[in-house]
Order: sequence, then structure tokens, then C-alpha cells
Amino acid sequence: MKTQNAKKISVSGKGRLDVPDIPIIPFIEGDGIGIDIWPATQLVLDKAVQSAFDGQRGILWHELLAGEKGYQQTGQWLPDETLESLREHVVAIKGPMTTPVGTGIRSLNVAIRQKLDLYACVRPVRYIDPVPSPMKNPGKINMVVFRENTEDLYAGIEWQAGSQEAGQVIGFLNDKLGTQLCENTGIGIKPISEVNTKRLVARAIQYAIEQNLPSVTLMHKGNIMKYTEGAFARWGYEVAKERFADKTITEQDLYDTHAGGRPAGKIVIKDRIADMLFQQVLLRPGEFSVIATPNLNGDYISDALAAQVGGLGMAPGANIGDQCAVFEATHGTAPKYAGLDKVNPSSLILSGAMMLDHLGWHKAAAAVRTALQKTIRDGIVTYDLARQLEGAKEVKCSEFASAIAGRL
Repeated sequence: MKTQNAKKISVSGKGRLDVPDIPIIPFIEGDGIGIDIWPATQLVLDKAVQSAFDGQRGILWHELLAGEKGYQQTGQWLPDETLESLREHVVAIKGPMTTPVGTGIRSLNVAIRQKLDLYACVRPVRYIDPVPSPMKNPGKINMVVFRENTEDLYAGIEWQAGSQEAGQVIGFLNDKLGTQLCENTGIGIKPISEVNTKRLVARAIQYAIEQNLPSVTLMHKGNIMKYTEGAFARWGYEVAKERFADKTITEQDLYDTHAGGRPAGKIVIKDRIADMLFQQVLLRPGEFSVIATPNLNGDYISDALAAQVGGLGMAPGANIGDQCAVFEATHGTAPKYAGLDKVNPSSLILSGAMMLDHLGWHKAAAAVRTALQKTIRDGIVTYDLARQLEGAKEVKCSEFASAIAGRL
């Protein structure tokens, strides 16, 4: 690979990527086990691209600083230079980053999503045989969650109980709007807007069209939060009618007009109350393909679905906007395992496969998924799977990656 020929990816006026044969792609190693899973992922992705394209394509990796390494070297958890480079290079990948609970810095993951307007958190959930699963028929689980990334409770508009700001908000709500909030109450604001809802749902519908999937389900708690999550569902139906009328049909029309039979070429738009959907993805997973949801619901449902196919260690993810995309491991930093060359790198490897698909390098992406599945079927796995698979050979994180690369 001639690295002197490496170029940045660009975005055309129609939002399409212009990907050179050797793109410069930034990576953030991540905190904790990032030191282990990123080298493993890089090895697999490089080998997949080399093998799929006979050495005619490659990736020039460019490290960016963030998280603990960023703070140690620059005094900033998320340096401005890192954000600017993510914008400039259009596509990037990152390991997990630390987020203190209850105090300290806000989530760096959330900060990156909001500052770069990466409004769609995309989480595919699909079973990889023979990964241990608590489900009887995990092979029926094949869904993609589109989670709105920029608002809802994750917007971070909140004030600590006892603070001056919380007192002012409580005073206003009690005095002017007739609420009866206790004095020592923490306050959080839950914004959900029409514009952000519609662009998220539109992206989910477009994905369903491109992948020839049968339905998009709007997940919400609109029976209780009528003007936020209820509005999410209403705006979702509206954007389907406004932008995709020739490609979509509502579930009500499906039964009223077509006796429940989906017309050819039509995607069914339906909605489910959040708690009901948690039950239905367990009992009837085959009825759902794409799920579009506000932020907090999406956080819950994507992790719950991941548990059904083997846990977050097997779950890829991406944060995508109109001008930029960042692919990431969906699990935490697991600091007690950092540097032990022990943990399962599959989440980040599969996120890398998503990234290759995003570049249009589908042959390499498919090769990664196939090789990873072959490795697991051959019983070569990290400790988390070895203790659940009879007769499996436990290997290190790096050895697992080498085994995958050897099957490419």
C-alpha cells in the first residue's frame, strides 16, 4: 500500500461519500480495554481490505486523542483538534471511553454525538451462531435500532437537587404552572423536536428501503408522555407520508385495505408502546426489522436485544449524521481487564465491518463477519465465550484477532 497516495474522504452535494482507494481514517484507541481491542480490530480490518481488494485498497490510520489519553497529553478530555479532525475526515472509529457516574465530566460519547450532530445511533442486532444465548431461537433476532442521538434526556439539561438553578425551575413550575414539586428535587428536561424526530425516522425508513426490509417500528411511551414521545410517533408517521408515500403503508391501512397482506415493495410503518415492545421482541422477534426510537428508549432496547444474541461484546454500533460518522464499540471500558490481552474484541471488529459497509466496501465487510463466525464455530474464542461453549479453546484477545485474520 502506497501511503503517499492516501487521501481524505469527502462528501458530495447529495450526501454521498467520495472514498479514495486509500482513505485516511482517524481512530480513537479508547480507555481501559481500548488498548487491547483496538490493535485487534485494526489487524482484522487491514487484512480484510487487503484480501478483498488484492492489495489495491487500504486504510491509512490516523490516531486522535480523547478520553484519558487525551487528558494526560493535552489536559482536555475531548480536545477541539480531535473534534475538528473527525469533521474533516468524515469517517472514524473509536474504542470505549470512560464516563464517571454521578459526578465529573459528562459522557464523552454523548459530547461527540452532539457536537458533530451525529443524530442517528445505529445498532444492528443479529445472532452469530454458535454464540451462547439465553433465547431458545436466537436466530430469529435480526433487527436494526435507529436511536435519536441529540435530544431527549440525553440532551443533558438538568440541575442538581438543592442547587440555585433547580430551585428557580421548581419555583417557576410550582408558582406559574401549578405543579407541586418538592423543594429538594433534581430537575431534568426532556426535549423532543419535530425536526430531529423526522430526520431520524427518515433515515430509518431509507435504510429499510435500501435493505429491502419489511417494516419500521416507532418505539415510544406516548400513552404517558403525550407531547414528547407521543409526538415522536406522530411525527414519524408524518415523515413517512411526506417523503416516502410511494414506499410505505401504515399498519392500520395494511389491515383495513389489504387484509394484513403486505403489498409488494411497501414498508409497513407501525408503532409500539415501549414496555410492550420489550415483551414482543422476546416473544415475536420475527415481526420486527427496523426500530426507530427516542434516545433513552433506544439505549434500553439496543442493550436488551444485544443480551439476546450474546451480550454487548458481540454488538456493533455507529453514530451517523449527514456530514460525518463515528463507529464505536458499544460496551464500556472494563478497566480491570485493561492491558491483560483478555477481552472479546468482537464489538469493535463488527463496528469496523459496519464502517467498511459505510464506505461501500461491502466485500471486505462481509468477509469480516464470515471469518469471525468461522472462528467462533471452530471453538477459538476469548474467555467470555470459552466458559459457555463446551470444548472451546480459550485464547487471548490478540490471538482471537489473529485467528479471524487467518480465515480471511
